[in-house]
Amino acid sequence: MSEKKETMSRVSKKQNDKKRRSQPTKKKKTSTKSLWKKIIWGILLAILAVLIAGAGLFVYYASSAPELSEKDITGSISSDILDDQGNVFYTLGGQKRELAKEDEVPQVLKDAIISIEDQRFYTHKGIDPIRIGGAVVANFTNGFASQGGSTITQQLVKLSVFSTNESDQTLKRKAQEAWLALKLERKYTKEQILTFYINKVYMSDNNYGMSTASEYYYDKPLSDLTLPEAATLAGLPQSPNSYNPKTHPEKAKKRRDLVLDMMVENKKITAAQAEESKTVPIEEGLIDRTEEQTNELVFDSYIKEVISEVEEKTNLDPYTAGLTIQTNLDMDAQQRLYDILNSDEYIAYPDKDIQAGVSMVDVQSGQLKAIGGGRNQEVQLGTNRASEMNRSIGSTMKPLSVYGPAIEYLNYSTYEQVKDEPYTFKSGDPLYNYDKSYLGQISIRKALVDSRNVPAAKILQEVGYADSTKFLNNIGIDPSSWNNNSGLVESNAIGGEVTPVQLSAAYAAFSNGGVYTDPYTVSKVTLQNGQEIDLTPDSNQAMKESTAYMITDILKETVNTGTNSDLVPIAGVPQAGKTGTTNYTDEEKTKHNIPSNGVPDSWFSGYSSNYSISVWVGYDKKYEDGHWLSPSSQQLPRKIYRSLMSYVSESVTNTDWTKPASVVEVAVENGSNPAKLPGPNTPSDKIVKELFVKGTQPTTVSTSFGEKLKTPSGLKAAYDEEKDEISIKWDAYSLTNKSDSASYVLTVGGQSYETSDLSYVVQNPPEGKADITLAVKVEDKTSPKATTSVTVSPKKEEEDSSSDSSSESSEDSSSESSSESSKPDSSSDTASDSASESSSSASSSSEESSSSSSDSDKEDAQESSSETAPE
Repeated sequence: MSEKKETMSRVSKKQNDKKRRSQPTKKKKTSTKSLWKKIIWGILLAILAVLIAGAGLFVYYASSAPELSEKDITGSISSDILDDQGNVFYTLGGQKRELAKEDEVPQVLKDAIISIEDQRFYTHKGIDPIRIGGAVVANFTNGFASQGGSTITQQLVKLSVFSTNESDQTLKRKAQEAWLALKLERKYTKEQILTFYINKVYMSDNNYGMSTASEYYYDKPLSDLTLPEAATLAGLPQSPNSYNPKTHPEKAKKRRDLVLDMMVENKKITAAQAEESKTVPIEEGLIDRTEEQTNELVFDSYIKEVISEVEEKTNLDPYTAGLTIQTNLDMDAQQRLYDILNSDEYIAYPDKDIQAGVSMVDVQSGQLKAIGGGRNQEVQLGTNRASEMNRSIGSTMKPLSVYGPAIEYLNYSTYEQVKDEPYTFKSGDPLYNYDKSYLGQISIRKALVDSRNVPAAKILQEVGYADSTKFLNNIGIDPSSWNNNSGLVESNAIGGEVTPVQLSAAYAAFSNGGVYTDPYTVSKVTLQNGQEIDLTPDSNQAMKESTAYMITDILKETVNTGTNSDLVPIAGVPQAGKTGTTNYTDEEKTKHNIPSNGVPDSWFSGYSSNYSISVWVGYDKKYEDGHWLSPSSQQLPRKIYRSLMSYVSESVTNTDWTKPASVVEVAVENGSNPAKLPGPNTPSDKIVKELFVKGTQPTTVSTSFGEKLKTPSGLKAAYDEEKDEISIKWDAYSLTNKSDSASYVLTVGGQSYETSDLSYVVQNPPEGKADITLAVKVEDKTSPKATTSVTVSPKKEEEDSSSDSSSESSEDSSSESSSESSKPDSSSDTASDSASESSSSASSSSEESSSSSSDSDKEDAQESSSETAPE
């Protein structure tokens, strides 16, 4: 029994242990389940909260959504664009929109559109949760807006009332799109919505709607489209310009083939049909509209600026708002500019790749009259190099960042002296002039006319970056983004990144007395209800009138100097202007095999009293083989400028600039520093006329060239017939500086003598009239000449002819001997000859001669004086 009890006891113990062990396990399991329930409920509640918050936010955003009318959906009202004469030259938007009806849209096009844009189009209610979910995942992975979740209905809403810019794709905008899409789906059938979309989308080259595009690209109605053609059109709306089959055939084919693959995936065509369609060349069936496009390309760059300006200043869409846009376009000038850039009729270009950007501004109003965005443009609304391309303008910058500010803020004259000498930037890099030489002390006029780099860099430091920046800002140039957003640096004395449009407007201020106006293409916009919006910008006095005139005076000289004198001047048109050239580094030349005289950019900016024209020439890809400008190509900007300026100047009055009262012209002694007025003895070739701001002109007279010699006085001469001699006397010359000594240069009948005495006798002079001149010499200066003359009587003849002969021979010998012995010093012949080269005819009275001399005598004396004067 005991054994049985023990056994039962062990069994009971095991059961009790098992029971005890099972009780804690049950409690742990219950606790884990409870925790998971809490987590799940927490997640559900969080999701619910997000959904409620999202729904609330959606309702809030949706409540502010704009109204969507059928008028918004079906199309837009075109805008008329007028030239400066009020003539409509272009219609924007509706001009190229042919609306298709539902029954005119072929099934193959519908299938292609739905396959690439919205495969669940016929099943969703305006928004596609599955598509949105995929987009959300992609956006979290790659960033917001990396993939869209828009249905065709949402895209239609966006095209009708919202901007398509990526920057505008906000959460609020997406919510409003979704709300309006839901409303649209309740109001219209799927087929109507699809037709609206087909008629609404942009199809490149200013074509709107696929019906328009079908006619434009294939010259056929939608109903006649083939499968490859339908796939091509269906792929265009995502990026119309990039997938344009005419201008980007490779990208267009890739996109078309993707559409075909999606049609297979969507079970609209078979794989075999897709492969067969892919073999069709993308260019097959395309219509050549070169002539039609060429006519519009004439003003394409201008139109692009008009569109941008209207959008920026009015927040209206010129494609859809039905505006009347009054522009400043001079159609004749625009046509001539297009012909200059795109034909060989005016200028011979080295190749088809060389590019140009040109801007022409009316200097008084600031109106942009013509724009050249490039050469050989193929696509509409393409790159506009006149307004979009920032390339360094080289020395064309010097009047803007250096010399203009120096005159404006430091009251520099055009004579202000600067030393052209070896110079090193703060970085340690040397700065060279174009000719690798230096001129020493020169005026800023000479420095700018000869485009010296070193003087420009020095004067920028004298002006200071703050004042230079202020001056640039006043003329529409903001250098804050230059040099990695650090603003001006030393090298901006000789360059900076400015567009041709900005440059032409800045130079226009010099022509317009310092008044600057932002360049603009649109003067006025008229809304459908007749309301007018004036877009004329205000003008401002960007610089003093004196600054503008003095810079212009220097740049007028620049136009007529060096090679400019053969390329720029136009008869009857006063002009001012400046060239600019940029350079490759030595490393770039070596790396890209560029010759030593090759450069990447060449500029010319010039102006008359009517127009300011700036021209850039270069290559878009300046490091490719052969894409550098040779010396002859560097002349192209001046040739383009002259061709256009000659044409536009024919129909206007071309006046010179009038010197303002704030500027005075003063003759100064060249080389004096600071500027001094010429002294009484300053040679004429040492006198220059320069411009000064009134009140800053020099008053000190130079003494560099000492005393001015006067004509000697008291010159008298008499002939003694018995003695057969001429006696000559004169007064002593009075010297201001008693330490100087004077000598006299006497010329009788063409024979010169130099003496320090006050008289001279000429024995046995030849018979007839003897002209006599007298000049004073003091060191290296020679005075004007006093003049007189005497008449020598005929000699008495001897009765004996033989003695006559002997006597004559003796007299000749005696006379020659006497003359020889009368010369004080034969070494003075050279100086005496130079003093007597240009003697003039004298009066018979020595008093009269000594008190006056002819103008030519004075000029001769001055020339002689200047030739021997020290430097």
